[in-house]
Parts: sequence; C-alpha cells; structure tokens
Amino acid sequence: MKKSFRVVITDYNYPDLDIEKEILSQWGASTEGFQCISPDEVIEVGREADALIAQYVSITIHVIKSLNKCKAIGRYGIGVDNIDVNAATAKGIAVINVPSYCEEEVSDHALAMLLAWTRKVVHYTNEIRQGHWDWKSARPIYRLQDKVLGLLGFGKIARLLARKAQAVGLKVIAHDPYVPAEKMQALAVDSVTFEELLQQSDFLSIHVPLTKETYHIINSTAISLMKPTACLINTSRGSVIDEGALVEALQNGRLAGACLDVLEKEPPDLDSPLLKMPQVLISPHAAWYSEESQRELRRKVATDIGKALNGLLPEGLVNRELAPRFKKSG
Repeated sequence: MKKSFRVVITDYNYPDLDIEKEILSQWGASTEGFQCISPDEVIEVGREADALIAQYVSITIHVIKSLNKCKAIGRYGIGVDNIDVNAATAKGIAVINVPSYCEEEVSDHALAMLLAWTRKVVHYTNEIRQGHWDWKSARPIYRLQDKVLGLLGFGKIARLLARKAQAVGLKVIAHDPYVPAEKMQALAVDSVTFEELLQQSDFLSIHVPLTKETYHIINSTAISLMKPTACLINTSRGSVIDEGALVEALQNGRLAGACLDVLEKEPPDLDSPLLKMPQVLISPHAAWYSEESQRELRRKVATDIGKALNGLLPEGLVNRELAPRFKKSG
C-alpha cells in the first residue's frame, strides 16, 4: 500500500518504534517519532500530521485548534486525561485509547502491593540488609483471611482483582454507581454505598478513571470515615487522592498505610513526605507493565490509528459520537 498518511508520535518511552512503523505502514502511513514535552512542541511537529499518538504530553485545545489535517489522536494507555476530548470532538477528530491491554498486570500489581504491605516484606528486606535478623521487628502483623477488600469502581481490573483476592481469603465489597448489584453478586462481591465502602474496608483499592467527579474523591472527609487500621491502594490515577489529606492522615495515625503506583506529581519531589514513610509502598506507575502488555498496547493503538485514517471504526474510539463517520470493519 502506498504511504499517503503521516503519523506523528509526540512522545514515547520505548526503545524504538518498530512495532508502530510496521503496523502503520500496512495502513499506508509513515511514522515519525519525537519527544515533545510541551504543547508548543507538539504544534511544531504535528501541525500538518494526519494523526498523532501521544503518551504523556498534553494535547490541549490550543494544540487541537492548530492541527490542519489531523483525523485521529491516539493515546498509549487507557486514560485520556491529557487530551482535550471535547475540543477534538468539536473539530471532528477521533480520540483513541486502548481500553484493554493490562488488566491482568494491574490487578496482579494491586494484589502484590497488598500482600507485601500486609506481610511487611519491604521492611524485613531492609532490616536484613542492615544486619538485623529478627521476625519481631515487624510486629504487629495480622492474618489476612477474612479481612475486607473494598473496590472503588468495578470495571475489568477490579473484577479480576476481586477473584484473585478471594482466592487468598479476602472478603470483597465494591462501590460503582454504574454497575448493577446483581453483576457484583454474581462474582460473590457485595454492592455497598460509598460511605459503607469507606467504613468497612480493611484495604481500599481504587479503580476509577480521573474525571471531574473522581478528582480528589479520596479527601480528608473520605479518609475520616475509614478505619485507622486500613490501607489505601491506588493503581488508577494519582489525582483521585488528595495527597495532602493522605499525608496528614498517615502522619496522624488516622490511616495505617498506603500502596501507591500513581501520584499527583510523577515523579515526586525527593522531599515528598510519602517517600519518607515506612508504611507507604510506592512503585513508578508500573502496574500496567509487562513485556506482553507493552507490545499489545503499541499494536492496538497503531492498528486503530491506521483504521481511523482509512475510514474504519477504531475499537478504542473514545468520542463515540463520531462513530457514524466510520465504516465498521470486519
């Protein structure tokens, strides 16, 4: 197929773009990669592009208004909070995400953090490295069985986590206003109100997108309803938690601990109080990652961009109101 489209990848943290180039060439597109860190840089390299693929850089309304030929904007990932979807829709530009590629990895990561925090694995490792061989150094540790795992949100990742958590003896409850109680009950999960979720959870794992409604949904008021022995787990988006309120609660003993794969500022400042708290486990926004999920992510976004450029309906179309503009493929 003759290459007639130009796809600009605005930023990426992969060693190469071989996967994207191979797939997009099959759809008649050439691929150029950049490492933009600002909207102005995106405008400079992408003004005449037929499509963009972004990872972290902000695709603002200013960027979107400057695009002369763009038909689609793809995002490496599930969330599209760095793309002004409304502005893209108004201009008829398809916004594409990858809603399914790392469910197993994220659910595994959340459970791994829960288990490591409960059994104080990091503490023991650090103690032994300093020459201290003493099981009593991590007291108290409590039995995991029959503790309550609360899930805020009950999408694909939360459902997988529920099954895995039940296998190690946890009772699971969930709050999601968009999921009927019967669907939760079918998976042996109790549907509860938001307040009940906060009050009953020994571990609270967050699985919601970042929206106006979920921004700082875990704030000082929410934390005040939680058990002081509870642990907060976040593998979704950093800003669903008010970090200031979280730090204060941890410092004052209003919350026992936190396991955070995502933060409001990434990477955090080195003087962040969270980095100095032994009851906090942190990973570098890595819950999504495996070699398999990374390849799947890249393949899916490149394929969907190719489809959109050729007038076919992308599987990951976010602004569904634009769906009538595309033909269904297959």
